[in-house]
Amino acid sequence: MNAKGPAGGAPPLKQAWAAVLEGLRSGQPQAGPMSVHIDITNGCNARCVTCWDHSPLLTTPRPVAWKRRRMAMADFEDLLAQLDALGSVRDVVLSGMGEPLTHPDAYAMIDALRARGWRVTLITNLLAADLDRLVACAPDQLLVGVHGVTPEVYGAFHPGWDEDHFFRLCAGLRALQRAGLRVRHVHAISGPNAGQLVEMVRFGRLFRAERVNLKLASLAGGTEACAVSPAQLVWLGGDGMDQARALAERLGVDTNLDLLARQLAAGGGDALVTTDMARVGCAMGYVYARVTVDRELLYCCDTELTVGSLAEHSFEELWYGAAWQAWRTRLAAGDLAAGCHRCGKYEQNRAWRARLDKVERP
Repeated sequence: MNAKGPAGGAPPLKQAWAAVLEGLRSGQPQAGPMSVHIDITNGCNARCVTCWDHSPLLTTPRPVAWKRRRMAMADFEDLLAQLDALGSVRDVVLSGMGEPLTHPDAYAMIDALRARGWRVTLITNLLAADLDRLVACAPDQLLVGVHGVTPEVYGAFHPGWDEDHFFRLCAGLRALQRAGLRVRHVHAISGPNAGQLVEMVRFGRLFRAERVNLKLASLAGGTEACAVSPAQLVWLGGDGMDQARALAERLGVDTNLDLLARQLAAGGGDALVTTDMARVGCAMGYVYARVTVDRELLYCCDTELTVGSLAEHSFEELWYGAAWQAWRTRLAAGDLAAGCHRCGKYEQNRAWRARLDKVERP
């Protein structure tokens, strides 16, 4: 099966899904990725406590030179041409190891993606946005990092930020709401904000979020210091979850509370284990890829799982090459990488597991 679509367009969704499922069954990709995550800058205007790159809790902070790196527009256009040639891409996530809207060409990049007919998701904290330009670009979806729904908790999650920053966030969310853009709120649940689970649902209703995404923060490199406490874990999995679900149902707020509940259960009381990936399995090597600012290709969102450089090989060569295939084979055999136990694509992997189970069911 080859689900490669015509130049500039992916095949129909049913055909694309069939190619992914056949790849998962055979262990060999049948088409290029459906979704590509592009990091355009390492620089950030925030210092979120859970961040692997900018948190003040990191035991080994990133060098200043690393934080100044960003993708040149010429390299970005070259990447888009290579993705076009694959004929499989449907969705592009524009993000960064920092805040993408600090990149001077961010809005032109969004325009370039939309001009190709790809669905564009922007991950942002919103505080660096030129709201008029952002609304004019009209990404198909925005994932806005909120992480705290009062000035005090927002500031605790974002050291150095205060109530002025919180109210700027609220003003930005209101502007996106008025413009009719699709916005999802993102909350990485950690020690500073765990007690706000219920109010996160209410905040989502206040700003008409399309969905409220909640997940246990994936912590490493020193950020473990802000993990939820044992008492917080008990509350989150008990009264907190019950109250949040009841409120979401009453207010009509779409959430992924069921996913959070599974994450809480997966760790068995360990806040640093957030998935049961050994049971779920990984589909990312057949459907997804991430490109860093330095044009390094990653197998998934885990920065430790590298497969090669676009400075040395084409995207297509790497996607079908030995290094990527070695990761597919290893993970399929259950030999998980350390980061798999806190997989950032857990929800997507669960969805692909369910699809695969459905087609394999006798």
